[in-house]
Amino acid sequence: MKFIKRGEDFFELFESVGKNLFQASTALVDFFESFEDMPSKLKVISDLEHDNDLLTHEIIRKLNKTFLTPIDREDIHALACRMDDVLDMMWGAAQRAHLFKIKEPTPESAALARVLASAVELLHKAVTYLKAKKYSYIQDICVEIHGLENQNDRIFRQTLGKMFDEIKDPIVIIKWKEVYEILENASDKCEDVANTLEAIVLKYG
Repeated sequence: MKFIKRGEDFFELFESVGKNLFQASTALVDFFESFEDMPSKLKVISDLEHDNDLLTHEIIRKLNKTFLTPIDREDIHALACRMDDVLDMMWGAAQRAHLFKIKEPTPESAALARVLASAVELLHKAVTYLKAKKYSYIQDICVEIHGLENQNDRIFRQTLGKMFDEIKDPIVIIKWKEVYEILENASDKCEDVANTLEAIVLKYG
């Protein structure tokens, strides 16, 4: 196997992943604000999810061929996989809404998507700071991401309580409960990325 000695392009790949996630989060907000033309909106998110898989595979491929990496190999692998998990969850939420033939979005689904998009925007910003080693900025951003995850957790809990009080059709409850759970899990995945970034900051800051 031929090893590549320089590993600086890992940062560019992570920035591309961050940009991809941000574009997908914006598309997800649009999706959950209106189900008009749902199939084409889902395709936008699906295409971004596919692109992200390719970027993640490229990071892993380079990791296997690079002798000297800019940060520890396990950190690169963890960051790539956890960022990919976020987009998988975003796609999963939209895909379930389409699969379940849900007719209209709810204010709560749009609210969860918007808070998630705010967290993803911060993730994108944080990974752009890695190359410049702006670790204090990354640390501050991670604190904000944790706060947004707590905010989405509150929205999720309140939404479940309201749903069980107001909706009588158990099938509708089952469908929306799964969609809400995936949206909330996407925020959890953002927090996982933040935890990985914080571990990198502690190691190198």
